[in-house]
Amino acid sequence: MVNSEWSSRFTHRWSLDTQKIMSRVGKKPITIPAGVTVNIGDESLEVKGPKGTLNTPIPTGVSFKQEEGSLVAMREGDDQAAFHGLARALANNAVVGVTEGFKKEMDLVGVGYKADVQGKKIVFALGYSHPIEYALPDGIEAKAERVNTKASINQYQLTLTLTGIDKQKLGQVAAELNRLRKPDAYKGKGLRYADKKYKLKPGKTGK
Repeated sequence: MVNSEWSSRFTHRWSLDTQKIMSRVGKKPITIPAGVTVNIGDESLEVKGPKGTLNTPIPTGVSFKQEEGSLVAMREGDDQAAFHGLARALANNAVVGVTEGFKKEMDLVGVGYKADVQGKKIVFALGYSHPIEYALPDGIEAKAERVNTKASINQYQLTLTLTGIDKQKLGQVAAELNRLRKPDAYKGKGLRYADKKYKLKPGKTGK
């Protein structure tokens, strides 16, 4: 009985502490740069800037208000602590996206592997019997170039630089490209995230 009561108190205290920690992100104001306008709706935020327009959802129980050049997220109660931080993060990503944009780099590694950006599509040669065409969604652009500093990567071919204002969409495109040819565990050949360190397995040695 004592253990049950102690466990209940510990769980309650942990829940309160977690909510306090998670709410710190939500309480932080978002600075609205010059040239950016924010329209607050009932269910979404519309953020306009030099690079375009983004709409981000507002979770139930969370609201926004503008004050002194900043955007502040508020919640109705502690039950919305997690959504409070999420809503603030999404709004901040929208502000950064329409002003600076986001970038994701991917390394193409493998002898004979190629990537040719043709307008709104990328044509890959990834060691299969046929080329693979990937259509870029609206709002995402790609550039293929060889970066000299990547020469230390064995069988390095080139780097794909993906850019866009929507962070979620950009991450989705990178994930889909990664699945076209996941890096090999022994040689690391494939479409690799440039900012990720890959630990390769040692190959088998003959006796």
